[in-house]
Amino acid sequence: MTTMTEASVREFKMPDVGEGLTEAEILKWYVQPGDTVTDGQVVCEVETAKAAVELPIPYDGVVRELRFPEGTTVDVGTAIITVDVAGGAPVQVPAEQPKAEAAPEEPKEEPKPAGRTPVLVGYGVAASSTKRRPRKGPEVTVPAATQAVQTELNGHGAPAQSRPLAKPPVRKLAKDLGVDLATITPSGPDGVITREDVHAAAAPKAPEAGQAPQPVVETPAAAPAPAPVATYDGARETRIPVKGVRKATAQAMIGSAFTAPHVTEFVTVDVTRTLKLVEELKQDKEFQGLRVNPLLLIAKALLVAIRRNPDINASWDEANQEIVLKHYVNLGIAAATPRGLIVPNVKDAHAKTLPQLAEALGELVTTAREGKTSPAAMQGGTVTITNVGVFGVDTGTPILNPGESAILAVGAIKLQPWVHKGKVKPRQVTTLALSFDHRLVDGELGSKVLADVAAVLEQPKRLISWA
Repeated sequence: MTTMTEASVREFKMPDVGEGLTEAEILKWYVQPGDTVTDGQVVCEVETAKAAVELPIPYDGVVRELRFPEGTTVDVGTAIITVDVAGGAPVQVPAEQPKAEAAPEEPKEEPKPAGRTPVLVGYGVAASSTKRRPRKGPEVTVPAATQAVQTELNGHGAPAQSRPLAKPPVRKLAKDLGVDLATITPSGPDGVITREDVHAAAAPKAPEAGQAPQPVVETPAAAPAPAPVATYDGARETRIPVKGVRKATAQAMIGSAFTAPHVTEFVTVDVTRTLKLVEELKQDKEFQGLRVNPLLLIAKALLVAIRRNPDINASWDEANQEIVLKHYVNLGIAAATPRGLIVPNVKDAHAKTLPQLAEALGELVTTAREGKTSPAAMQGGTVTITNVGVFGVDTGTPILNPGESAILAVGAIKLQPWVHKGKVKPRQVTTLALSFDHRLVDGELGSKVLADVAAVLEQPKRLISWA
């Protein structure tokens, strides 16, 4: 008789689809157990702290198990799906037979599969090349000799650690309750201390059997504190977990607002000629099929201003105490999406012609609205435009995108009375606001950039003479 091992089963682990991300939420499964999959087929969509990303499977085979349901946040490196590899025949091993007692053999190392563990291109390296903190997952058989040594070291079989293993919320709970994590025997997988372990350590211990209770001296007792009353009314309130893009945006904005000293300057400008140019470009054959709007010319005006004042296109390196001047412009466009605010950027926008810039902006906006923006598209930005005017807002004081030194806010364009050629006439007017990092951009430089943008929008012909 023989028994079957599962040598044909492969686990696909949550990859790092960005740079340094630690977790992702499973938004949607595209396959179910029993479905046949092929190498490169998209099996699920996940949301990271940066964007929604589709994950392709690197195997051919049949789906055996989905480890997590939709809506679950999973740590990077955790197996999320198992696949029976097509053509992978199970290994035949002899069934156990009764045998006489024999001297215990030395534990043998399990055979390793030939070659490296398959990984997705661009999704990190094989697990063997990177050391990570132990995560939840299938138990791994440890040789008895090793277990004995580990038990000797810490008394409970988990690998000896100089610092007890516990997640940040558990550490905070222990601190609040005054519990020393080093005194707790962990019950979680891989020796991780859980919230239940902390509560158990904090609870008063009952006297052991046969132990006489200690005499109690009666003292006037203070009035018991009233039990906390829940203030959440499910019928009148809705609570939304902060995660994914919204969580990352909140953390980034807090870091930016309290790290870079922001200064914001404003200018109100007559953009009547710019709007006329927009209408003319829409009729131009070179722009047929392209998105032509005021934002296109505002973006071009900002690029011209940066060319005339290149020091605005920089970042602050806190670690090395250096100002990093960028000789390229990756132009970010803030986009409101159902998952929150994201800022994808047009790579090397400074080198693009006006039609090329129109095409790039159109693709950027369409991709963002569909929720398909890749993490790479949101990295490496150097300066950003946020168009609050589309919401009917006159202007704002935008917060810098982390790692950038300037952001331009564009207000609503409205027909207003304006002095034009000595007479009050109705003109199309808007207000621009430029926020900049005052550590590396002084008032003179910021003012010059904002004034140049305004000058181009007042007289679009300067796009030709200044470009």
